[in-house]
Amino acid sequence: MNSDFVCPKVDAAISGKESWQAPSNIALVKYWGKYGEQLPKNSSLSFTLNKSTTTTTVAYKPNDSKGTSVGFRFLFEGQERVDFHPKLEAFFTRILPYQPFLSSLELHISSSNSFPHSSGIASSASAYAALAAALVAIEKSIAPERSNLYWLQKTSFLARLGSGSAARSIEGPMMIWGSHPQLKESSNDFAVKHAAIAPLFQDFQDCILLVDKGQKAVSSSLGHGLMQGHPFAAARFEQAQQNTQQLASVLAEGDLEAFIRIVESEALTLHAMMQTSNPYFVLMRPNTLHIIEAIWAFRRETKTPVCFTLDAGANVHVLYPKEAAAKVLPWIKERLLDYCQAGAYLLDSVGEGVKKM
Repeated sequence: MNSDFVCPKVDAAISGKESWQAPSNIALVKYWGKYGEQLPKNSSLSFTLNKSTTTTTVAYKPNDSKGTSVGFRFLFEGQERVDFHPKLEAFFTRILPYQPFLSSLELHISSSNSFPHSSGIASSASAYAALAAALVAIEKSIAPERSNLYWLQKTSFLARLGSGSAARSIEGPMMIWGSHPQLKESSNDFAVKHAAIAPLFQDFQDCILLVDKGQKAVSSSLGHGLMQGHPFAAARFEQAQQNTQQLASVLAEGDLEAFIRIVESEALTLHAMMQTSNPYFVLMRPNTLHIIEAIWAFRRETKTPVCFTLDAGANVHVLYPKEAAAKVLPWIKERLLDYCQAGAYLLDSVGEGVKKM
């Protein structure tokens, strides 16, 4: 337990409403394997997205029952969703030691996404980041004054207890999560902003190609668990540490060639870990591979600096500088959309993190 983030005992006989919006993010160096309460086995580095967001409103009032748990209702896209309750209950159990005043409140949580559900965007990252931002705003209104840095770190810390990747959605444009001896102030408890970024990467674009919008055959939580006892786990964790350090330097230097090499290797390594676990599984689909091969051919033939990354699924994130959009987007629409489910895709770019609504 991190005592730095424990809220002092306060009188929570309060009521009000907080609305916050948080983006998803896409990891460039992948986090795959965890321990304890959502702590990473290796550091990761991500782009914060801009348009792919969750907006969450938390209305709160005193809870007369004075229980020892958090009372809440949850609505998603205007509909009450009790099927989300087990995950939310686990989240509140984890954060209650850090925000004990929540047991004195009744919460009415309403959430909506700017992107379709099961669309290849990490909705858990944006959802828990937005919820954590709202809960920290409530605490901020009743607890002693702290620095802005403290509140950002606590928001990331709490978001992580809902979804590990949510820790990286609090700020932008790029975040590092996971302790690294060569990266100052990096931490397993919360993500930190990577400030040294060349102008080239500050408006990078992400076109998400929706190859398969169905539910994944194997959840990310189960996939993380399969890194326990994985024959290549130790080598993978060391590789990720090296890639995080190298990519941090590449982003500062503006080296596109090195960026492409590291990012694509990381994506393929993530899926290699899935394919060599016990039990093994494959989340890529044939059209995922068709898109990857088409990107390689286009880059080779046109010298355009476009590359891909993958999350834990079949969908492909096509990454490219904004200045290349005039060439890349027409090519995507002409050559790649046939590989997408119903021709579906989303256009996004690098963003800045949570904001109050």
